Amino acid sequence: MKKVTFTLVAFLVYLYAFPQQERAEQHSNTTEQQFENLAEQQNGEPEDDSYLQSNAYFSRNKLNLNTADENDLRQLQLISDLQIDHFLRYRRLLGKLISIYELQAIPAWDVATIERILPFIRVSDARSFTASLKQRLTAGQHSMLLRSQEVLEESNGFIHADSVPAIYPGSRAKVFLRYKYMFQNMFQFGITGDKDAGEQFLKGSQKQGFDFYSFHLFARKIGLVKLLAIGDFTVNLGQGLTHWQSLAFNKNSDITLVKRQAEILRPYNSSGEYNFMRGAGITLGFNHVDFTAFGSVRKLDGHLNSDTSSTNEDIISSILSSGYHRTVNEISRKNAFTQSSVGGNISYNVPGYHIGVNGIGFKFSSPLVRNIYSYNQFAIQGKDWHNYSADYSFTYRNFHFFGEAAIDKNDSKAFINGLLASLDEKVDASLVYRNIEKSYQSLYGSAFTENTLPTNEKGLFTGIAIKPHSSLKVEAYGDLFSFPWLKYRVDAPSSGSAYLVQISYKPTRQIECYTRFKNDNKAINLSGTDLALRPVYTPSKRSWRMQVNHAISRCFSLNQRTELLWFQGNEKKNNEQGFLIYVEGKYKFKYKPLTLNGRFQYFETEGFNSRIYAYESDVL
Repeated sequence: MKKVTFTLVAFLVYLYAFPQQERAEQHSNTTEQQFENLAEQQNGEPEDDSYLQSNAYFSRNKLNLNTADENDLRQLQLISDLQIDHFLRYRRLLGKLISIYELQAIPAWDVATIERILPFIRVSDARSFTASLKQRLTAGQHSMLLRSQEVLEESNGFIHADSVPAIYPGSRAKVFLRYKYMFQNMFQFGITGDKDAGEQFLKGSQKQGFDFYSFHLFARKIGLVKLLAIGDFTVNLGQGLTHWQSLAFNKNSDITLVKRQAEILRPYNSSGEYNFMRGAGITLGFNHVDFTAFGSVRKLDGHLNSDTSSTNEDIISSILSSGYHRTVNEISRKNAFTQSSVGGNISYNVPGYHIGVNGIGFKFSSPLVRNIYSYNQFAIQGKDWHNYSADYSFTYRNFHFFGEAAIDKNDSKAFINGLLASLDEKVDASLVYRNIEKSYQSLYGSAFTENTLPTNEKGLFTGIAIKPHSSLKVEAYGDLFSFPWLKYRVDAPSSGSAYLVQISYKPTRQIECYTRFKNDNKAINLSGTDLALRPVYTPSKRSWRMQVNHAISRCFSLNQRTELLWFQGNEKKNNEQGFLIYVEGKYKFKYKPLTLNGRFQYFETEGFNSRIYAYESDVL
């Protein structure tokens, strides 16, 4: 497949501070790689843009480091818990910061870390501020986003003959609308609407307008109430073994960002139609003890079949998460059953130490009865499910330990433990060990694992970052993992490995470049056989990348990337290669809220196994 793509985004009118966000994204190679890795894992673009929304907010309303607490710093999602703990200790010992340059004196903080968060922080007087209800409701910022996109090539679903209607009755446009009101990260509410390509609008099965609507109201720091969520929100417990719905990254070049870190409750206003709660949640704080409780009742898409047993009750054969409602069949599966959820957390937090207990339970309006195959015989079944866990973290000198132990309804167990270490002023290291039984299941788990869901996996991840010079950084990781039981398209217990080496060089403030080599080895079934259990082999997937970012002036910057990929199958005929190169320019007008982006890109891939993902600046 050969493609040449040219993208020109003209007249993207931002608020005054939005170009600051653009400059921040331009120099965040880590952020780009995280999204590219996530897209590769999910085989598509992530629909949760909460991470980018957070960056956009803090670029307009910079976080005051003299008043920020642990949760405020975690919202940046750019610094590790070890760095957060060292910062808070420094501030408790020496008082409020006088200048931003003082950050260089904090242990485990290097120049690269400071440059990464600089667009989102400030240092000013630590004045106490308590907002009244009237201020929260009237002194905030309103924002509106209307985004429409359409693929120029007409796909088969929209083509119709004279007497045969098109498969998709709706228009080719994908439309997203979001209104949000926000006051100083303390109070917000908003509504979103989403229509996918092929879905109807104000007619047919979508007479109410958008196919998907979402509403949220979220408040922070109201006396004893630390967090309050009403409407749509996400829940994040422990290290993701039991439940995690916010955006979460896995292996990437920044080896210190291996720990799950987010508030237990977070507002949700993205376009994804599956991975969130709909109801209410609250977190109360008493001295060093926090108590969280939440409940949710929502409709989900799925396949409903008639049960042939004496109960004569419909059963759920599968849960659908795509959110597409275009064809008659897709529409018939919309809101097919009800999922009720309830859960909570109790945690004890003092500077440098945390311990928490988590629990969550689900109940379905109809029993979940999946078709059983060799690889999924431990899948969730029945009308209810629950998970419990305990998580911890503590810091000892330059070492930060964290982990979680979980158990599910069938008493299957899962463990994950990790370590972040600042071994020297120029050396950082991380380690994550996970041991998850083959029968352990969680409905919305998202831990630091090779599998998409935390199940059937043992593994050890180690990473190191060395800064031999102020302009040079070497990062590397190795991950060894095994799967004790069968998996989808893997008809035998298997093992694999992943390695990455990346060298970054920044000779001046205007020029930054990096090169990396990545190697993945993971088992898969041998194709072309009709056996009930197919033979398994381990193909190799290697890639090399070179990227250069050049800020030519304060207004104009140029980025260039070259990437090569090699997939080696069991036979020469199954080998694939991929190639990508792009040149991207960004121009920000002086004293005007206007930014122009343009990219020329050429890529050539021989198949699905040689696919390449590249992050592209776009409207949220």
